[in-house]
Amino acid sequence: MIYIAQARKRPGEAAERVVYRDMPTPLGEMRLVASARGLRGAWFTDQMSLPPADGWVLDESDPILEQARRELDQWYAGERRDFDVALDPVGTPFQHEVWRALCTLDFGQLASYGELARVVGRPKGAQAIGGAVGRNPVSIIIPCHRVIGADTSLTGFGGGLPRKQALLKHEGSQYLSRNPRARRVCDGQAQLPFELPTFDWPPAR
Repeated sequence: MIYIAQARKRPGEAAERVVYRDMPTPLGEMRLVASARGLRGAWFTDQMSLPPADGWVLDESDPILEQARRELDQWYAGERRDFDVALDPVGTPFQHEVWRALCTLDFGQLASYGELARVVGRPKGAQAIGGAVGRNPVSIIIPCHRVIGADTSLTGFGGGLPRKQALLKHEGSQYLSRNPRARRVCDGQAQLPFELPTFDWPPAR
């Protein structure tokens, strides 16, 4: 995976071309966003943190978006565990530290916020780590779903706890509840290919 650190845009700086496309997944529609340098974002389209598409260009043939779509399809199908698409998320230097650390977590490997804080050299900064994890703009590919509580509790996820439970099950960690305090009951066989969850998407309103 190529991780390109992109600083926040400065006032007066010329706008860059940003493209997007939507793709279906077993857990609902996702929106993929890219710059000319790499994948800028991947959100489920019902996420509150999904930015507005103002200024973005719909492009179904962009090679970066197509690579991301193909790799995500392969991941869900159990044909891929790592991603090769170039990443170009926008964030602060601290957020980039945390997101890079997330990228070192292998398929099925979980880490607590405290463990992640130690990895980035801020052993007392678990709360700040949680904030950066929560602002991860590239779901699944930057695997913030692999971060759990020190007691293995499910904690939170921007895409919703039912999705986090399903993603972790796909990678071999079983949770019987979608409560943020639910603890892992099994660390075993990954569900490959992706096993459809026992709920419908989009969730009933």
